[in-house]
Parts: sequence; structure tokens; C-alpha cells
Amino acid sequence: MIKISDLQVKDIVNMDNGKRLGQLTDLDINLSTGQIEALVINASGKMMGLFGRDSEEIIIPWKNIIRIGSDVILVEVPTTFERKPLKFEPPSTPRKR
Repeated sequence: MIKISDLQVKDIVNMDNGKRLGQLTDLDINLSTGQIEALVINASGKMMGLFGRDSEEIIIPWKNIIRIGSDVILVEVPTTFERKPLKFEPPSTPRKR
């Protein structure tokens, strides 16, 4: 069995391109089954998004996890994967009233 705190210290690496994606910040757990549905990582590398304005999170479905090693979690995420912004972004063009 592995603890969440053990997962949080591991680097998450994309097998598609070898890039480090960040570290685990949260888990998406199915409350009905108790199974982990997805890993949530902070892509900016800043802790909990407190120190940066451009914080983004990446949600990786459990099926995309290749292996959990002693130091890293290997995942398969396509390079075209969309990142989900955490902050509110106003429209680029102002609306007329």
C-alpha cells in the first residue's frame, strides 16, 4: 500500500516526450467505489498555486499511468493535451453593452 504523501514527493514524467510535468497536488477519488479516478498536478511547479498567477493544473486519468516507481510516476499524456487554467481569464475583447 502507498500513502498519498509518498505520491506527492514523486516527479511526474510524460512518457510521450520525457518532460517533467510537475508533482501531485490532488487526487480525484470516486466516492462510490473508493478508487482513484485521476491524478491532479500543478503544471507551473509552484506549490498550491500560491506563488504564481499563471498556475495551471493537469488532470491525468488513472488509465494513463504507466508505472509508479520509487522516484517518479510515469504517465502517458499526448503532447496536444489541453491544460485547464485555474484562474478566471476575462474575454480578450470587451463586450459592448
